[in-house]
Amino acid sequence: MKSIYLVLDMQNDLVHADGASGKAPMQADIQAREVIQRTASAISRARAKGIPVAYVRVAFSDDHREANPSSQVFGPIAKNGILKMNAWGGQVHEALAPQAGDWDIVKHRVSPFYQTKLELLLKREGIERIYCSGVSTQAVVQATVRDAHDRDYDVVVLEDCCAGPNEQEHANSLASIARFCSVATSETAFE
Repeated sequence: MKSIYLVLDMQNDLVHADGASGKAPMQADIQAREVIQRTASAISRARAKGIPVAYVRVAFSDDHREANPSSQVFGPIAKNGILKMNAWGGQVHEALAPQAGDWDIVKHRVSPFYQTKLELLLKREGIERIYCSGVSTQAVVQATVRDAHDRDYDVVVLEDCCAGPNEQEHANSLASIARFCSVATSETAFE
């Protein structure tokens, strides 16, 4: 089955200790779960198996014109001036180092399928299975799983490469999508 690994929202403003969310409760979960290190390992394992890697980034123009100012999620992003597409905060964490040939999918909403080039590229490449992980479990991971499932992809979540505001919300999120995907770890997913 032809597969791809989607690395979801692993951007400096969201996951780096020096990023805009560096002091947020989710940073503690990211560090405790070793999400950056495990994701780097998963990326290496996927590449070793010949599985392409796609980086999905939630990012905006410098003026945040794509952000809905009245959204509870995107309004504060625009107000605080974070996740700018070409700025450090909008870039993928350096430990996860995109390489030439990796996909860069920029999205302006929670789901990576909403008005992006993702589905077009998946169809063109004949992808049938999507491995995914990222931050946060209750937002982008859930949205990806549900949308991919409804588009008839086989979906596998790398549980140890995801994090939420706390361990309980992470666990609740995984439980709520369990019927739409399989769950693996960074060590077992690509075997």
